[in-house]
Amino acid sequence: MLTAVVAPGEPAAAGRLEAVQQRGEVRVCIWPDYYSISYRNPRTGELEGIDIDMARALADDLGVAVQFVDSSFADLVANLSNDACDIAMHAIGVRPDRAEHMDFTQPHLVSGIYAVVMRQHPTIKTWADIDRPGHVVVVQRGTYMEPVMRDTLTAAELLVVDTFKAREQEVQAGRADVFMTDFPYGRRMAMLTDWASLLEPPQPVAPTPYAYAVPKGDAAWHARMEAFVAAAKQDGRLREAARRNGLLPILAEDAR
Repeated sequence: MLTAVVAPGEPAAAGRLEAVQQRGEVRVCIWPDYYSISYRNPRTGELEGIDIDMARALADDLGVAVQFVDSSFADLVANLSNDACDIAMHAIGVRPDRAEHMDFTQPHLVSGIYAVVMRQHPTIKTWADIDRPGHVVVVQRGTYMEPVMRDTLTAAELLVVDTFKAREQEVQAGRADVFMTDFPYGRRMAMLTDWASLLEPPQPVAPTPYAYAVPKGDAAWHARMEAFVAAAKQDGRLREAARRNGLLPILAEDAR
């Protein structure tokens, strides 16, 4: 993981906005495995996705360069607490447990839960087919899909795994029938594999707002990031980035 060296207490002493401008660089935490969001394309090595586009737009607004810092949801709290980055931009789900450790901008996306199933699955063709006796539904531990599926499944068995890759492996191996994910990752599976099909529920299941996250305690920096997101919604930059990355179905456009 790439971490910039910053003098201890710099953001607190000067204010993060001033520190970023003095440094001439905004450090943006990303999860580089998040397709359509902040994805490092293995074929090109280049970063792509809506939040890569928006991070570059943010840097332009601030008049500074952008440094991308590889992170993950597991490292999110630590990276926003130890000054590894100034903002996390990888579609952070807004949750009360996370709000204890970070401040959120207004949402830019909203995604519920989707299912990924083998295209030729013999008994699961629609969302209604999932919760049936004999079916196994796999989720990743620590995601919001885990408690939702635990509370809503009545007939299917729930399988909890530790990594996002393990979800796919369980389905491909036939040990599970579907795995639960969000729209961006489900879209990745449907587009980039020859075996996966994306199932959408008839009504949104546990719709969750996605936003950007900043370290707690700097009101001026938080306000500046809020202003950026609001402006990007109003002037069309966010919509264009969503269109370019196939995310218009989950775009949260209304600025507050």
